[in-house]
Amino acid sequence: MENKADKASFWAAALSLAATFVASATPIPLYGTYQRIDGVSYFELSLSSVVYFVGAVTALLIFGRLSNHLGRRPVSLMAVVLAAMASVSFLQVHDALPLLTGRFLQGLACGLASTALAAWVVDCAQAVPKWVAPAVISCGPMTGLTIGGIISGILVEYGPIPRQLPFYVVLVLLVICVALVMRAKETMQPSAGALASLKPQMGLPVKARKFFPVAAVTFVSTWALGGFFQAFGPAMANEQLHSSNAVAAALVFASIMAPSTIGASIAGKMRATTSQFYGMVSFAVFVGGLLLALQWGSLTLFLITSILAGTSQGMVLTGSIQTMVSHLQPKERANVLSVIYVTSYVGAAIPTLIAGRMSESFSLLQVACGYGVLALIGAITVIVSRKYQQREFQQCELNG
Repeated sequence: MENKADKASFWAAALSLAATFVASATPIPLYGTYQRIDGVSYFELSLSSVVYFVGAVTALLIFGRLSNHLGRRPVSLMAVVLAAMASVSFLQVHDALPLLTGRFLQGLACGLASTALAAWVVDCAQAVPKWVAPAVISCGPMTGLTIGGIISGILVEYGPIPRQLPFYVVLVLLVICVALVMRAKETMQPSAGALASLKPQMGLPVKARKFFPVAAVTFVSTWALGGFFQAFGPAMANEQLHSSNAVAAALVFASIMAPSTIGASIAGKMRATTSQFYGMVSFAVFVGGLLLALQWGSLTLFLITSILAGTSQGMVLTGSIQTMVSHLQPKERANVLSVIYVTSYVGAAIPTLIAGRMSESFSLLQVACGYGVLALIGAITVIVSRKYQQREFQQCELNG
């Protein structure tokens, strides 16, 4: 398409990408309300995270390449409209069904946004300084989640009609995004093969396959904790840290999500295997600090250790992804990234589902200890495999 370097189109795609993730964090500060007033159980709250991950994986696997054939605009509009439909569903929450429906739609929306809108950002990257597009893609979703959670927490705690106002605000934001996307310039010519593109393609080239086992352990260890925070963040703030304030619940969620961008930045200055090793070991240490903070009921200590764990998470994820993709040909990266995200989402969904069941018989602190075990397994794995990882990575560098 002509004139791909269009600044207005770039910012329309970037804002819509972030807004989709803003919408996905909006209900989280209300989880405590749903539990106390509507009787939504811990298991149902954990199930809401599971269906979110299922929606995201479905979108990534099945619809991940659809925008290459239909164009960026229609698939991006689908993502924004699905996010809006989810917000409408949350306006009806008085039991678990609208909650689960909304979270599934949000998962689909975020999965589509991660492909179509992120690709649109890359298509228009020439219109902005060179560093801006990678920053938007790597930090946009986490920034959106953080902003969405905190603003929703403030509106829930201090605004009128707390169960509705956050979603009305999000709906206005998404309507603005629809208007911007409609005016943005399309960067992909419609082409045949849309139906064929729905067939999932999963596979790893040899260079990525040798690093996958260790990377997969780190993906599961870190993403699982993120799933726990999504499902049980407000409950942890209320029961373990003795704060029923919705802003505190939002800060608990944001404290593990937002700092990962700092960790990614630190990892960018290291060799991939180094950031993977130190990131995973320090993550396990700080998760231990989180458990102590829960045991002592200290919100301040919890937030500090959570920020440090989130930073470590950014380091290990960036390092693990780099071990798998840095030596690949460009055409090989899309499928490898799909395998990485599917592994991560599934790795977050299954422990969350197990945690939901366990929460019916054990305390939140006891359930959280399971995530400490996962982090410890991740740390032991990178320690045991360190020499192998370094040797193989060095060999790949020598071979180009």
